[in-house]
Amino acid sequence: MRGPLFYSKILLFGEYGIIKDSKGLSIPYNFYNGALKIDEHHTVATTKSNQSLKRFVTYLAKLQDEQPTLVTFEMEDLQKDVADGLYFDSSIPQGYGVGSSGALVAAIYDKYATDKITVLENLTREKLLELKTIFAAMESFFHGKSSGLDPLNSYLSLPILINSTTDIESADIPSQTLNGKGAVFLLDSGIIGETAPMVNIFMEKMKQDGFRTMLKDQFIKHTDDCVHDFLKGDVKSLFGNVKELSKVVLDNFKPMIPAAFLTLWKKGIDTNAYYLKLCGSGGGGYMLGFTEDIDQARKALDGHKLEVVYNF
Repeated sequence: MRGPLFYSKILLFGEYGIIKDSKGLSIPYNFYNGALKIDEHHTVATTKSNQSLKRFVTYLAKLQDEQPTLVTFEMEDLQKDVADGLYFDSSIPQGYGVGSSGALVAAIYDKYATDKITVLENLTREKLLELKTIFAAMESFFHGKSSGLDPLNSYLSLPILINSTTDIESADIPSQTLNGKGAVFLLDSGIIGETAPMVNIFMEKMKQDGFRTMLKDQFIKHTDDCVHDFLKGDVKSLFGNVKELSKVVLDNFKPMIPAAFLTLWKKGIDTNAYYLKLCGSGGGGYMLGFTEDIDQARKALDGHKLEVVYNF
């Protein structure tokens, strides 16, 4: 058995802000993917994934009992397949902010959910929200609290525009300029990040009046402007807003930036060679970079691994 492929995702804009109703823009990233498979040989590599799936299935059975109107699964089939060696064969790095658990959630929903909303339907805003709610409940097993966006992106393989927590839609993003010098890139920190501790730090900070004001007046404002500029294809305005966003994150989200990258982060702002922002919750994994000249950025970040994900 081999299930269909589910891709990783990149939240271009909206990390942390979407918890408080900022706009967000999430795009599929086809470089990484995963699929459900059954391994009858129970090798060491697949056993770890299978054990994790066992715990996940126990959680899903409880979720189904507690919220039967939200989601139900072909539980007997799922439990039998897990007993037979079901695992998630994935190239998506874990703890890197590119949606490894989201792809798994999407794959399980796709194969085992009853009365599922399919990609082929007319995806109204209501159906998108319903899917997001289901995925948030499923993915909470991994992170403690989930927006449901990562699995939604992986399941639909479409760019998703988040207008607010209750207003989402599929989005058309401008076509890439394949030989353009401007680029969005992933910068590898070489460290595995964990979502839950970072979200906890954020929630603690949210108890401070000053932090809440900064989030609303600066962080969310610049995030919304970035989403607007990106969708309009206004590259000049976009880079101005990304620079402001990068400054705000450096000043207010230091625990989310790996310590070894604080100097590089500031160097980008000072030289305008590139601007860095968080990719997902931070603390490790990837950071997102924006540059008007990818060659200049590569020189400035010599010795670091860059992966281009979009060209302007």
